[in-house]
Amino acid sequence: MGAAARFILRRKGGPGGKGWHWTDIVTWVWLVGGLVIMFGPAVWLAFSSFKTPAALAEFPPSILPYVTSQATVEGYDRPLQLFDAKMPDGSTRVLAEVRRIGLVSQMVDPKAPGEIVRVNMNDRTPVRSISFATTNYTEPFVHFDFLRYLWNSVFVTVTATLITLVVNSMAAFALSKYEFRGRSAAMLVILATLMVPLSVIMVPLYSIISSLGLFNSLWGVILPTVATPTGVFILRQYMLTIPDELIDAARMDKASEWQIYWRIVLPLTAPALAVLAIFSVVWRWNDFLWPLIVLSRRELYTLQVGLSIYSGELNVQWHFILAMTVVTMIPVVLVFIFLQRFITTGIAGTGLK
Repeated sequence: MGAAARFILRRKGGPGGKGWHWTDIVTWVWLVGGLVIMFGPAVWLAFSSFKTPAALAEFPPSILPYVTSQATVEGYDRPLQLFDAKMPDGSTRVLAEVRRIGLVSQMVDPKAPGEIVRVNMNDRTPVRSISFATTNYTEPFVHFDFLRYLWNSVFVTVTATLITLVVNSMAAFALSKYEFRGRSAAMLVILATLMVPLSVIMVPLYSIISSLGLFNSLWGVILPTVATPTGVFILRQYMLTIPDELIDAARMDKASEWQIYWRIVLPLTAPALAVLAIFSVVWRWNDFLWPLIVLSRRELYTLQVGLSIYSGELNVQWHFILAMTVVTMIPVVLVFIFLQRFITTGIAGTGLK
């Protein structure tokens, strides 16, 4: 047994830690329960994205993508579903269902379809096998212009994130390293905007975007969200930990304010910038309401707005929605994997001073 396995499986109770103590049980229940609550929905989403519409409508639902086996029977135009039917003598036969009338299912033997066998619904179980419906992923890319929505989301997310990092870092640099009257008041006003929801400023923001000619433009989605109070606060708190003597030394060496910001402060703020980048990517990638308001041309839709085309008044294509939801999760997960090592450092550094 490896060191990692011994660390995970070690117990408190009994001689040598080999018995079970009540704290061991509580710990395992807590950890396993938390694991199921956190990753259970994601696992269900991933498996359900490979299910057919019929499998998604089954009750009780199953985690794995099962499909009912079918067989082509002579004399019938369409394939018939196969069931394990329990006969009156106690034996079990594999029969194909022709039709169902009330609680009675009319079935035939696929090998000898001449005789109709009537079986109670409770005496039959479907013959099922695991099958992955990969068409849930391929059809949206072929028939629904999903690649266009993907490109729009990538452009909006990357552009907005880059502008957000520059704008917020400039504001944080001024609020952390420059002494001027009203600095604290300006910071309080910025933090106060955290309590203003989007619904309050939606109408005036829409009027501004419309007057600037940015309606039905991806820039109309990007520009109103580049300045965030959360980003200014995180970066300012981190920049306060940078020694002022370092900046004074740069000024003595005839460095301009832009050079101090770009070559000294910004590289030292990399952990906090990584945290803000993760937040910005998640915000922009998952944004639905504002792109829905600004964009009315279908070719400009982002992924989140594009997913709504699968929801009609009378029909909701859940198999496509689930599959494309998995696709939209992949970029955010990758960004988190590559930048997660900065999260603890960046967030911890915001409270040092």
